[in-house]
Amino acid sequence: MKTFIATYLLDKQNELNKSDKPMVEKIQDKIEHVFDKANDYERIKEKLIGETFEYAPKFDYIINGILMRYENNPELIRFLRENTRFIINTFHRSGTRNLRILKHALNDFKKVFEMVNKSYPNTNNRVMQTMLIFTIAISFEIKAGKITKEKFININNNEEYKSLLVSSRILMDNRQFYIKEFDNNYYYNFKSEYRFFKFIEYYVRTRIFDMKIFKDNMETIRKTIDTGELPAYKRLLTEEYWKISDDEFNNVIEEIMEDVKQGKIRLIDMVKIFAYFSYFSRKGLINYDLKVLRAIFFNGMNLSSLTSEYCDNVEEELGKIAIEEVEEDLVDILKHFNNLNEQLLDKKYKEKADEVMKNIPMKMEIFYEIFDRDCTKIPIFKYYDANQFLQRISCASNEDIMLIKEKLIDRVEKYTKELEPEAKNLKQIKQVIDDYLKTKDPTIKNIILKDFSKSLEYIINKYKVSFLTKKEEKNEDE
Repeated sequence: MKTFIATYLLDKQNELNKSDKPMVEKIQDKIEHVFDKANDYERIKEKLIGETFEYAPKFDYIINGILMRYENNPELIRFLRENTRFIINTFHRSGTRNLRILKHALNDFKKVFEMVNKSYPNTNNRVMQTMLIFTIAISFEIKAGKITKEKFININNNEEYKSLLVSSRILMDNRQFYIKEFDNNYYYNFKSEYRFFKFIEYYVRTRIFDMKIFKDNMETIRKTIDTGELPAYKRLLTEEYWKISDDEFNNVIEEIMEDVKQGKIRLIDMVKIFAYFSYFSRKGLINYDLKVLRAIFFNGMNLSSLTSEYCDNVEEELGKIAIEEVEEDLVDILKHFNNLNEQLLDKKYKEKADEVMKNIPMKMEIFYEIFDRDCTKIPIFKYYDANQFLQRISCASNEDIMLIKEKLIDRVEKYTKELEPEAKNLKQIKQVIDDYLKTKDPTIKNIILKDFSKSLEYIINKYKVSFLTKKEEKNEDE
């Protein structure tokens, strides 16, 4: 009802059709404005309250007093004293006056500081400063009720965080806008390549200090921030490209180009990098013609497809490209990517088919578990040899043959369209079963297999036959 009222008011105020901010954000702001109890206070204040006095404590003085509680920890108090201005600035940027949350945040940082010093004693001081800012910032954002906890749940690492910062410039996504505002607010005039720590966010949100996440984060920091081993192509994908200095730019480009030629980069990332390179080429920043670039990337993508995995969230990945002027350059590259990605999907399903079918007849419990979990909506029979399937199912128990038949019928009733690509191969399976039974005497198993074949015919008839060529249809008529 609040959403309905907020939408109604926005409509009456002619705000719905304006594109100055995301609709979700407009509605949320209107809800807060209309239903915030602070507004009730403003409406009744003039009738009930004659005089008001502002309580204006000296927060800088109070914060210095709070730090005194850590005097018995020499290393921690020295670090906090040296970085008091970061604590005060972050507190002010939170937009609250909640000293209780600040106390909790500093206690949380004490835990972080001690764990980092114990396990990774030589951590870069800039990283520690960023951890301090992030711990205080995330505490205020979550505990002051400024956001829901879900805002950060799906961000798993610093690279994803930085990718959201880059793509938020061009995508109308409320979460991305929030992350951009969070970053601009708390890291204003503070430069740091590593600005999101999953183990800290998880600790503040759940009160669980997860050692696995902690070690994963810290190992990544060691390999990137502390040792400078971050691959050049990842810098391009996770940073705004203009942050790369002129002195570094040519070396970064050549390093990336070498990785492209050798197919060392993930297939979907190849597309994103090509978008940047085509932009650089048009702006005269690199000495590569678009035709030459296209040929190099085509070959690199072919090599990359040998080791890459199928990408099932293409639109989301391509949405991270922070370049808006290269859509026409991507047509051929995207077409080539889609072809290779489809081949990777076939490879993935072929491997899944082998994985699940090999359990017939000796490990049927595993077969049912994998089939029910992974194969209900995918055309798995398209990717398995008909003769091999006959060999396996003819050795299965009568009960298992009946159960497999029931599962096949049940899944086609629910997901006919998704399973249609396997129709042609099911026809082959039916044919080899029928040919096998022609030379067999009647037995209970053979009768069950015959019934299985009839069920396959029912299943095949459920599928559309649009994939059949006219020649195949003519041969069937004959």
